[in-house]
Amino acid sequence: MVDYTKFKMKARNELVELLDDKDKFYIVACKKCFKKFQIEDEPECNEFSKLLQELGKELVGSIAVDFLCNKPMTEKKLKHALTSKANSICVISCGLGISTVAQLANKPVYAASDSICFDGRHGMALTEKLCNACGQCYLNLTGGICPIVDCSKSLINGQCGGSKGYKCEVGKEKDCAWDRIYQRLDARNRTDILHGLPIGLRNYSKVNHKLVNDYVNAVRNKRLSGFYGGVHPTGNKAFTEHFPIKTFPSPKTVTIPLLQHEGAPAQPLVKIGDQVLTGQKIGRAVGSISANIHASISGIVTAIEDRRHPDTELISTAIVIESDGKDELCPSITPVTDWDKMSAKEIAKLIREKGIVGLGGAGFPTAVKLLPPKPIDTVIVNGCECEPLLTSDHRVMLEYADEILFGLTVMLKTLGAHRGIIVIEDNKQDAIKLLEEKTAHIRTIEIRTVTTKYPQGAEKLLIKRVLDRHVSSGLLPFDLGVVVSNVSTVKAISDAIVKGLPLIERVLTVGGANISKPGNYLVKIGTSVDEIIDYCGALTDESTDIKLGGPMMGAYIDELNVPVIKTTGAVLAINKEKSEPNPCIRCGRCADVCPMELLPLYYPIYAGEENVDGLIEKAVTDCIECGCCEYICSSKIPLRMSIRYGKRVLAETEGSQVCLLPH
Repeated sequence: MVDYTKFKMKARNELVELLDDKDKFYIVACKKCFKKFQIEDEPECNEFSKLLQELGKELVGSIAVDFLCNKPMTEKKLKHALTSKANSICVISCGLGISTVAQLANKPVYAASDSICFDGRHGMALTEKLCNACGQCYLNLTGGICPIVDCSKSLINGQCGGSKGYKCEVGKEKDCAWDRIYQRLDARNRTDILHGLPIGLRNYSKVNHKLVNDYVNAVRNKRLSGFYGGVHPTGNKAFTEHFPIKTFPSPKTVTIPLLQHEGAPAQPLVKIGDQVLTGQKIGRAVGSISANIHASISGIVTAIEDRRHPDTELISTAIVIESDGKDELCPSITPVTDWDKMSAKEIAKLIREKGIVGLGGAGFPTAVKLLPPKPIDTVIVNGCECEPLLTSDHRVMLEYADEILFGLTVMLKTLGAHRGIIVIEDNKQDAIKLLEEKTAHIRTIEIRTVTTKYPQGAEKLLIKRVLDRHVSSGLLPFDLGVVVSNVSTVKAISDAIVKGLPLIERVLTVGGANISKPGNYLVKIGTSVDEIIDYCGALTDESTDIKLGGPMMGAYIDELNVPVIKTTGAVLAINKEKSEPNPCIRCGRCADVCPMELLPLYYPIYAGEENVDGLIEKAVTDCIECGCCEYICSSKIPLRMSIRYGKRVLAETEGSQVCLLPH
């Protein structure tokens, strides 16, 4: 593996001269990028510390940072350095890292290293666009503003004299780099360091700095739009978005797991040989975080046994029902005509009784959200459906708009919230137009259009995007006065009241390159995936992978005789991935796109070692398993699998229950 080391320490005599009249230092070192990944820290920080000790200088503190040029993440990590009693900050990195720290610090920043001129890649944009890597870092002389990159002419001996109104004569919208340098040095009383110019270049090679700057700024702006990170995969929604919802044929047999939700599995209420009716409760919720389970067809219970769970490789108890062909409704399924006279607790009890959980993927019991311990001012309805290929929520918004609005009205009343916001990505203009027309006269409900970006539908990110409220680690949405529900979940609330229906069916997308009859289908819970694949004409040879859920967050299955459950949003038949994983090269892409601002590159190492302390330190439980890191990984490492295993290791160590469903 080629190790594209980005910088080297300045010569000892240069460092001694640099440190001569200064004291009280803080060292910030970059852990380097595009090199073989290892846990051990780079040696430069210790070498520099020893030099300070030899010179009798005081070291206030030091920190080694992953991807120092990643400004949003670096700013959080450097809080101690920036607020410490240090008089100077010495940075050991390439010019990108030094410039980043210089932008953040309100005290002098000095380069203790030089960038190396090479033909590899240099951080930040993480593409073929290069840092100049001129081999001599000028940032000590220019207050952390690089004259090579920031000056359109790459002038290193001062201004050209052509700037007007502090704007560059080459790019009239661009601030003159040397004006910025003078202003920063003047503000820090350091203009004396410019005495002695001119400076000689060690390497005269040039790149198009304006192109590089514009490109990097565009990447930064796109990455930080709405929320940090995220990716923009091709949507491919045109394959199914025009297909109206079609009722899937009622199956002859259903297999209904007692765990289809976050929390504890339900307990069976029936036994083998019992006759059950459609909508009858067959599993009772256990504890506060659990959900009732209902029969999706009428017939005879033929088995209660351990079966393969569709969303995991584990086994869970399931109830098997053989249809009697009558689809006879349970007498308990009756409309609720006086819901507006019910208390919040009574409505929440009804929703719990009907077994409604979040249909966006996490499966969190909805009744728990309806009785939060803190006041709620806003309900956000998630209509983003940011996963590629998936269009079921889109169709639900088009075909059940009135039900969604009614369900939201029920939620607002139950929670005592004064505002409801339905959030839809801008690739669903027909749904936006329809819901805007239907809510034009409703003061309490707003339709909010957002730019398409994955994984916008994650509730913490949606709250940040829509309300600019940050749900920090350890907090939940209700701590910020917000409840978030998926559009299909809100429609299910409407069905529970208007029709009396429990959650026994859901709309899902059947699609992918290897499906001959793609579409959006209303499917009974417990229907076999094998039956869906057969009905929709999927190619099931060795060239095809079957995935439950979207391309990003879904799970591959090698056993097709597993059931659709409440959290199954899609059945996809896609071309099998042929690439083999390679070792991590610390390219930084996973950190660059992680919307939770984590460092996913550590998880395969720590999970493989079952390193609990490392998993806790890198906050693996904050990961929402969106798959952005795996999508962008140049080494094709199965990061989500490592993350899920790491979470399981951590949960088992701490003695807590392992959630089987993806978040």
